[in-house]
Amino acid sequence: MFRMLLKRVIGLQRPPTVFHAHISDGSILDRSMPNVNVTYQRVCSFHRSQARNMETKPRRAMLYVPGSDERKLKKLTDLEVDCAVMDCEDGVAVNKKVDARNTIRSMLDRLSCPGVRDLAVRVNSVSSGLADEDLMEIFKAERLPSTVMLPKVESKAEVQWFVKTVKSQLSKRSSQAPLRVVIFTETAIGLLRLPDILEECQRASDATLVFEGVVFGSDDFCASIGATRTADAHELLYARQKVVATAKAFGMQAIDLVYIDFKDSVGLEEQSLQGARMGFTGKQVIHPNQIPIVQTAFSPSEERIKWAQELISAFEQHQATGKGAFDFKGSMIDMPTVLQARNILKLAEVNS
Repeated sequence: MFRMLLKRVIGLQRPPTVFHAHISDGSILDRSMPNVNVTYQRVCSFHRSQARNMETKPRRAMLYVPGSDERKLKKLTDLEVDCAVMDCEDGVAVNKKVDARNTIRSMLDRLSCPGVRDLAVRVNSVSSGLADEDLMEIFKAERLPSTVMLPKVESKAEVQWFVKTVKSQLSKRSSQAPLRVVIFTETAIGLLRLPDILEECQRASDATLVFEGVVFGSDDFCASIGATRTADAHELLYARQKVVATAKAFGMQAIDLVYIDFKDSVGLEEQSLQGARMGFTGKQVIHPNQIPIVQTAFSPSEERIKWAQELISAFEQHQATGKGAFDFKGSMIDMPTVLQARNILKLAEVNS
């Protein structure tokens, strides 16, 4: 009895398996413990094969446009932005939902947006009861969006419903490129269940449907936990970090919160750079003027790219001679720093 208690107190019982994952593509960098979790291996293996066959869309800035406002939608033809989202959800009044989905379906076929790298549609949440009608209308378009966004995901069952509904619609169409999906975490229960939700997303991904990212919906999350939204967003630090860590563990993009004061360019830049340092790959924006600031913040500078290129070159030279850690411009370099350099070059390549 004493020995059992002692084991519990000093932690002699075998610890859970610890994983270290590459933050940009989900591949496992180190499996220091034996008995690697089979599910995690399968998830990472799938994502690696997916990445070889399909390039992920950059989403440094993700601009929302109300689907009920045809005038604003038409402005997308002259914009340059990584991702533009035709919105059926929060940006649309309840009495305009039907107008929004009809307008979006029409605009998908009529608009030419050469400066938009990812033209997306955000449908209403599964729990709203409106998602089915949104999807039915969107799939009437001759040209589908490259990405569909599903908000307020709180359970695996919602992912399963969405996948079944979308694949049913896709089965009625001729062969096309895989439809990309980005989900939103916007409530306390959604955040707590995020690992299970993303595992279900990866399980459902195949040649027709690929889940690529997670967006953090900060305002709904604050309402969910009873927090007061502040300018520095300190009340959201834990949630933001959990979204980043969980999304990257599954090899997905992580999109940061909206900066609401669209006239405050200094505050926007500061928060964008903070999000990039935390590991987010992009940020939601609500005004076109926010786009260049955000996309610059989430892109490596020329100086950082040059540093990464030179470091990788030095690393390869030292590897050829059988050396491990080495000195580079006055700093000792080991594998974690090399991996950071590789991430910088990968990000530069994706955003080019």
